Amino acid sequence: MDGLAQFKQIQKEGWRHFAPLEMFTTPAASRLVRFAGVAAEMKVLDAGCGTGVVAITAAQLGAQVKAIDLTPQLLESARENGAVAEVDIEWREGDVEELPFEDGEFDIVVSQFAHMFAPRPEVALREMLRVLRPGGTIAFSTWPPESVVGLSAQLHARYVPPPAGIPSPILWGDPSVIRDRLGAAVENISFDRDALLAPALSPQHYRLNMERTAGPMIKLIETLASDPSRLQSFRREYDAMVSDYRRDNVVHQSYLLTRARKI
Repeated sequence: MDGLAQFKQIQKEGWRHFAPLEMFTTPAASRLVRFAGVAAEMKVLDAGCGTGVVAITAAQLGAQVKAIDLTPQLLESARENGAVAEVDIEWREGDVEELPFEDGEFDIVVSQFAHMFAPRPEVALREMLRVLRPGGTIAFSTWPPESVVGLSAQLHARYVPPPAGIPSPILWGDPSVIRDRLGAAVENISFDRDALLAPALSPQHYRLNMERTAGPMIKLIETLASDPSRLQSFRREYDAMVSDYRRDNVVHQSYLLTRARKI
C-alpha cells in the first residue's frame, strides 16, 4: 500500500467512532444548508456526509440528495438517521477525491468539516467543482486556525508531525487560502462565521470525548501511548487550551462558512 492509500485507510478507520459528535454538528448542519441556499427540487451532494446531518437537513427541505463518505460505519449511522427522519437519500461509500458522479450533476455541493481532511486539497476541490453545474453553488464549513479544532491541530503537529507533503486541513479555514484554491473557477465568493457549542463539564471531560470519537485525536493518543510522559504533557497542554474557550459548561468553537458560484 502506498503512502497516500495508507493515509486514507488510517482516516477511514479513525473516523468510524465519530457518530456521537453528531449531537454537536446537527445545528451547524442547518446553518450550512441555509447558507448554501438549498431549496426544494435542487440536486444536492453532501461530500463527506458522516452520519448524514447535512444531507438529511437538505432532504427535509425537498431537495434531491446524494451523499458520500469514506467510512462505512458512519454511512450505517447515516442510513439509520435517514430512515428515522423518513427522507429518501442515496448514500454511497466513496472518496471525495474520486467522486462517482457525472460532470455537472448537482445544483449545490456542500461539505461540513469533511472535504478539508482530504490529503490533496486541489484534487478534492477539482472533483467537487467537476460534479457541480455551471452557475451552481459550492458551500462548506471549515475550522479556522484560531478555533479550538485549529489550535488542536497545531498542538497535534508538535507532538506527532503529519506525513510529509500533506498540507494541514486547517488551511481550509483561512479565507485567503480558500480564495487562492478556488481561483478563477468561481465567482461571488462570500464568507461568514458562526460557532459550534459543545457541552463540557470540564476541559478534561471535553478532551475525553475527543479521545473517544475524533479520528486524528484517536490516532495521536495511540501513537503517544508508548511514551506516558509525552502523553501526559500533551493532555495538560490540550486541557489548558480548551479552558480558554470554555464558558458556562460549553466549549465555543468558531468556524468559517464559505460559499461561491461556479463559473
